[in-house]
Amino acid sequence: MSKQSAGILPYRLKNNYLELLIVHPGGPFWKNKDLGAWSVPKGEFADDEEPFDAAKREFKEEIGFEINGQFIELDPVRQKGGKTILAWACESDFDPTKIKSNTFELEWPPKSGKIRKFPEVDSAQWFTVSVAKKKINKGQAALIDDLINKLDLKQEQVDVPNDANKI
Repeated sequence: MSKQSAGILPYRLKNNYLELLIVHPGGPFWKNKDLGAWSVPKGEFADDEEPFDAAKREFKEEIGFEINGQFIELDPVRQKGGKTILAWACESDFDPTKIKSNTFELEWPPKSGKIRKFPEVDSAQWFTVSVAKKKINKGQAALIDDLINKLDLKQEQVDVPNDANKI
């Protein structure tokens, strides 16, 4: 069976525009990557774990606190490498500079024998739809479109004038 991850996509309406919170993976492999590198806060889960429970657990691990509210189940997406992402959206608003991610260990530099700790997520940020779609892993962009559909937003709540220049 192919790998599966579960995650939560926080959203908010700010100045009547939809904004999404996505995260940048930590560690040396992602350090200088931006466009296409960001993600929904998510992680893999075991076969015996409920995906929604895993999504909430992963959110807490990667962001550092629990998210509560009404959750909207989004249609699963399959990334280029074959991993399926199960995600839920939840309206929320918090300061992303306050995140506290869990860490992982990695031999770095490679073959050095030195084990270093890195945050699983090194940054979280609110983005408008057009910016988020450029920054998020292409395989996850459909989650944004699905959320817009399920929220039944008007186009003027999605398209921020001159937003393409903000990257």
